This record gives sequence, structure tokens and C-alpha cells, in this order.
Amino acid sequence: MKRGEVRWYKFENPDKKRPVVILTRDSALKFLGEVTIAPITSTIRDIPSEVILNIDDGMKHECVINLDHIQTVSKAKIGSLITKLSSNKMNDLQLALNFALGF
Repeated sequence: MKRGEVRWYKFENPDKKRPVVILTRDSALKFLGEVTIAPITSTIRDIPSEVILNIDDGMKHECVINLDHIQTVSKAKIGSLITKLSSNKMNDLQLALNFALGF
């Protein structure tokens, strides 16, 4: 598991299994039992706290990383790898996260 990977995660009911992006820095992942993630959704609001992903990014269809809903979850519940974000998408993610947190 590494920062910038898109992996499956099963949220509590009434939500569902959905892709998430790992946000926790790589150097901390081996020491922590939890990981900070951002959910990916097909609901696109076209706001600065979202990062658009599509087929070119390894996704099945257009969707967004929603940085307004980051959360820390059990690392044991993180599922299989879907794709890894490019360095350009990671830069976009940083800008969106800064916007979401008001930095």
C-alpha cells in the first residue's frame, strides 16, 4: 500500500464498496493501523475540492476524488489495488486538498 494508490474500500451501511485514494504518507504507512483516504465518486460537482479521474487514469468511467470527505479508516479494511495516480494527478490532489482544508 502506498500514497496515491486507488484501492477498494467497503464503507459502513448504507454506503457501498467504492474506490478510495490513499493519502497517508508512505513513511508512516508501515507503522500505522489506520490510513487516511479520500473517497471516489461518480457524483461530479465541478468544484475545486475534487480531482477528476477517467479511463486514462485507470478508472472504468469518469469520476472524482472528493477531498471534502477525507477520513481515517482501518488499514486492514483496505482492499485490492485498482490503479496508481500519476504525478500530475497527485499535484492536482494536493491543490484540491489545500482548498478543501482552507490552506
